[in-house]
Amino acid sequence: MLIKDTMKGKRDFRELHQGRVNMFVCGPTVYDIPHVGNSRVYVFFDMVSKYLRTRGYSVFYLQNITDIDDKIINRAREEGSDYRTVADRYYTIYMGIMRKLGIDSVNLYARATLYMDEIISQITRLEEKGYVYRTDDGLYYRIRKFKDYGKLSGQDMDHIEAGARVEVNESKEDPGDFAVWKFRKPGEPYWESPWGDGRPGWHIEDTAITESYFGQSYDIHGGGSDLIFPHHEAEIAQMRAISNLPYLAEYWMHVGMLNINGNKMSKSLKNFVTIEEVMNNYSKEEIRFFFLNSGYRSTMIFSEQAMKESSESLKRLQSAYDKLRTKATGMSALETNLTNIKEELEKFLDNDFDTRGFFAHFMDITTNINRKIDEMDQGTAAAYVDLFNWMNSFMGIIKEAHQHEVSDKLIEDIVSLRNRLRTEKMFQAADSLREILKENGIMIEDRESGTEWRKL
Repeated sequence: MLIKDTMKGKRDFRELHQGRVNMFVCGPTVYDIPHVGNSRVYVFFDMVSKYLRTRGYSVFYLQNITDIDDKIINRAREEGSDYRTVADRYYTIYMGIMRKLGIDSVNLYARATLYMDEIISQITRLEEKGYVYRTDDGLYYRIRKFKDYGKLSGQDMDHIEAGARVEVNESKEDPGDFAVWKFRKPGEPYWESPWGDGRPGWHIEDTAITESYFGQSYDIHGGGSDLIFPHHEAEIAQMRAISNLPYLAEYWMHVGMLNINGNKMSKSLKNFVTIEEVMNNYSKEEIRFFFLNSGYRSTMIFSEQAMKESSESLKRLQSAYDKLRTKATGMSALETNLTNIKEELEKFLDNDFDTRGFFAHFMDITTNINRKIDEMDQGTAAAYVDLFNWMNSFMGIIKEAHQHEVSDKLIEDIVSLRNRLRTEKMFQAADSLREILKENGIMIEDRESGTEWRKL
């Protein structure tokens, strides 16, 4: 298996501990609903972890949750609420979205506020080694003391400037130095520390969490390409200063940005589409296929037209699967072996998770199936069903039998019940029925002429 590491290029995958893969992916800051670009990252690494498990690896997939941050504090201030109320609300929303997208491979979601002792321990060790210094508003990391700072992103330290993602403070020794501990401000949450009350910087949270579970190095670190600098550079600088090891993660995997109207989709640019908006019109299978049918490092263009075209392509796969399943009813696949086809497909994923090549080849297989389905024997059809099921175990793009056999009569009854609840102003219960239908691939729309429904 080859993985194209962001820093070292494409090379053979060698796990640090035989048969076990420790993987960390940067999770969300829970102050808002995730946008479509965020979700692309999480769908991709869900596929990665599931595929590695099919290849026989024991994967521990760890993801952090940033539940204390300037953005959360600012949102709470806008609402006149507590930061915990904001963080808990959007954490719950995030977890619900992950479930609806079929993302269920994460072993542990680690909330940063539960790791204050570990964070303080890391800062203490960095201070003892001379990597951290104190200013009037907090503790900062000396980037110039770490000779490899900037290597992951290709940044020149002489040209690093303070800005949107690096704290601006005239008392810093270098404009690129970043905060590891921020001193308490009036009205803000805080924790006690040897340096005074305050809260952690963004970057130190992740290395404290990963050290807690993986130690000072691990196999795979993933995230969006927008996090390479300064976030991932900072993580490397923090952990390697403590460990003296040549790496933090052996392989760095970064998912490309999602562009909309010619620009990167971003909350700061206010040009984003939330994943909930997309989920109102497309099934989880359609969304996953849209994300995965592209080179993961490449920039994707998001548009309604692109989503529709992708959904039409997926219908070919779904139609072939449904025909095969009907043909293979009651038949075992033991008589026909498709090992060679499966091995050809694995070659694509074993080459830096080339999902685009994988699906191009699978589409060719589907074309051949559709051409031969009428004269295909039951055993061969059953073997192809097994092939689809194997693919779906990590891609999650096909509706299997139990997922879409909902009778029209049952749907009509649920829609009628929901309409009665709305008439009786029991809106919460009515909304719950809408969600249940949506989770089963049924979209409903309320119009002046009445309620209409359709299967995704």
